[in-house]
Amino acid sequence: MIAPYQAVGLVPTMRGIRTREDINRNIDHIGHLIKAASWLSSLDLPVRLIAIPEGALQGFNDEVLDLDHEDYAATCAIDVPGPETARLAELAVQWDAYLIAQAKARHPEFPGLFFNLGFVIDPRGEIVLKHYKTVPLLPVEHSVTPHDVWDRWVELYGETLDSFYPVADTEIGRIGILMANEGSYPENARGLAMNGAEIIYRGPYPHPHAGNGIYEVQNRARALDNNAYLIACNLGTYYLDADSEDPIDTFGGQSMIVDYKGQVAGRHDYSGGSSWVAGTIDIGALRHFRSTAQWDNWIKDLKTEQYRVIYDQPIYPKNMYLTRKPYSHAEFRSEVINRQIELMHDRDIWVRPEKS
Repeated sequence: MIAPYQAVGLVPTMRGIRTREDINRNIDHIGHLIKAASWLSSLDLPVRLIAIPEGALQGFNDEVLDLDHEDYAATCAIDVPGPETARLAELAVQWDAYLIAQAKARHPEFPGLFFNLGFVIDPRGEIVLKHYKTVPLLPVEHSVTPHDVWDRWVELYGETLDSFYPVADTEIGRIGILMANEGSYPENARGLAMNGAEIIYRGPYPHPHAGNGIYEVQNRARALDNNAYLIACNLGTYYLDADSEDPIDTFGGQSMIVDYKGQVAGRHDYSGGSSWVAGTIDIGALRHFRSTAQWDNWIKDLKTEQYRVIYDQPIYPKNMYLTRKPYSHAEFRSEVINRQIELMHDRDIWVRPEKS
């Protein structure tokens, strides 16, 4: 039996990077924040899970500044495992906790490209899960996804839940990763749940979408739909680079831990500094509910044959970056967004505004 424990989601200040070496300053800060969060949160129950939000290591300068993808891959993306994950592993061992984090990272099979990679490190310092982000913040995020290199990805990893929605079966429950914009699409959380996830890490969401309620609606719905715990830790103050003196609350707070009934078990609404959110995870109660509920353990009732017809026709183009680097912001709007909107109109899924 897994005893109840505390989970902590960090809300760190972070600085955008210009070189890979700049990441160390952010890791230094994360180490101090873990010390404070773990000590105080463990006064209730032992802290066994620490979540570091997406962007905490490198920031989002590749997106904000529309940087060249190949240049960023060469100068700022990391390798996993590598020196940065080794430092994080030391923290996992020191605090005897599972640690979830994220980084823009290279892949040996795709030279010149970088992916958005979430990973879990166990208390022994071993990486036990890698999840490659399936949906970036599409207008601006340059990260490559498995769908962007579909043919080669399927050749390497197959076409299974583990290929796209891997889950780590750990001593504290089954953990899956849902980064930022992945949570905007219910299918991604459902993929993790169908692969057994009991705890879902949710990456940050930018303001105003955090402050106007979208982030909370998504987080609570993804947890409730799948009867899983969800840890959504947003980022704190964003400095554009190591020399910046202008802190900006880019993300708008609303960090939370949601239980398997969609109820908020811990929250931290402020993000104009560095802090954390904490809440209790009770895997035994989750498993009991899933096994005994008659109605609102909904996954048992999925009519998969019926739902399959919803997705019969492809919508978003696959293999976009199999033979070229990702588009700039302007190119993406012209070559992808405009075409996708036109596709929805042409198929009569959406009605053109002039006809309303």
